[in-house]
Amino acid sequence: MSPEPRFVLQPAATPGALPLWLVSDAGLAQFLAERSATERAWLASHDFKPERGRVLLLPAADGRAAMAVGGLGTPRAGAQPAFDPWLAALFADRLPAGTYALASTLPPEAATQFALGWLMGQYRFSRYRKSPSSRTWLVEPRGADVAFALACAESLALARDLINTPPNDLGPAELAAAAARIAAETGGECRITLGDALREQFPLVDAVGGGAASAHAPRLIELEFARPGAPRVTLVGKGVCFDTGGLDIKPSSGMLLMKKDMGGAACILALTLLLRRMNAPVALRVLIPAVENSVDAASFRPSDVYRSRKGLTVEIGNTDAEGRLVLADALAAGGEDAPDLLIDFATLTGAARVALGAELPPVFSGDPALATQLQACGAQVGDPLWPLPLWDGYDDELSSRVADLGNVSSSGMAGAIIGALFLRRFVADPSRWLHVDLYGWNARERPGRPVGAEAHAVRAAYALIRQRFG
Repeated sequence: MSPEPRFVLQPAATPGALPLWLVSDAGLAQFLAERSATERAWLASHDFKPERGRVLLLPAADGRAAMAVGGLGTPRAGAQPAFDPWLAALFADRLPAGTYALASTLPPEAATQFALGWLMGQYRFSRYRKSPSSRTWLVEPRGADVAFALACAESLALARDLINTPPNDLGPAELAAAAARIAAETGGECRITLGDALREQFPLVDAVGGGAASAHAPRLIELEFARPGAPRVTLVGKGVCFDTGGLDIKPSSGMLLMKKDMGGAACILALTLLLRRMNAPVALRVLIPAVENSVDAASFRPSDVYRSRKGLTVEIGNTDAEGRLVLADALAAGGEDAPDLLIDFATLTGAARVALGAELPPVFSGDPALATQLQACGAQVGDPLWPLPLWDGYDDELSSRVADLGNVSSSGMAGAIIGALFLRRFVADPSRWLHVDLYGWNARERPGRPVGAEAHAVRAAYALIRQRFG
């Protein structure tokens, strides 16, 4: 007996579903004109104003709820998604348990975003404790792409689940197993490189993970989904399953969230699952360097020098700048077959959070127009990003007296840009490359976004890939 699906939209003919009307400030007068005198009196008695996210139930003659009204407020200036999915999540959170049918007519893209937002609002991480059982259900909105909404909700939940899982249950081996399941379920091939082969082919990955216990040995996870003649897209995700900082060890406060240091890999796997579920017309390759940055006699050290897969030698200035090292080898491998698009996701720098905060990941590219296109795609689907420059004036900050380059700058400034410039040294064609420095975490509680894991940039990157390649 197969398990019940995690996310469900009810069929259009579901009996007993309460109609849900969406009302904006500008549409309030028209909405009131279409209501009965009794309904207008009820709205007036509750001083209903359609503030963003406000909900109100209207009763029937027998006292049971007859309909629900949700406030849209006044649309904000600037580029906005067709419908803010987090507003739908807010409605799902504030309405009492039951089944609702969207009574207002939305354009197809907006209806799809509404359905997705409602589903995202249902996410709970319940591996270690039970979640509340009461739920709000939504009838499939007219015109919505239901297949996409369900596939996207499942993919985002996969990323959140992986990031939320504690490191005693999610190390490099478990991350590889999760990737292998996606390959098996969606018609791909999975290859794992470890041991002597890893040391030879991906020496920086091996160096960073060398201090971990054998049960958490480093590895390079590779998925391939062949599609002859199709555009080639390669995805790379930072898979540091726990980061102590290595010998340059973090303080205890700095380690509290380091289970999320594989957030880039989690979001790349979510994007992979979504592309495959929606049959995107691309040949897809996925590379994830999976390691733990641990403290041991075998740990790599400050002042060590390693030769990378690309052949460049790297001097270690700080063992806590390990993510860029493992990504360097993966990006070098990812560019060897000249893909049409190369994207990496990584929880790379704290400096990105200082610059733009937790909710706005910076994006870098050798082609500023490509970064702007990703930003625009993110705005369309409510998954925001912001371009930062690959400022060549800072490139010499990576110089070393003993190696081709160092892994950190001595200045301590422009950390997100320095990290991106380091990665650029290993990218074959920066004009076809996007680097997203994401946070992967919600620090504050909101409907649809509980404190915990967040799947940043997945929807934006999916929209970009479909826009470019069909």
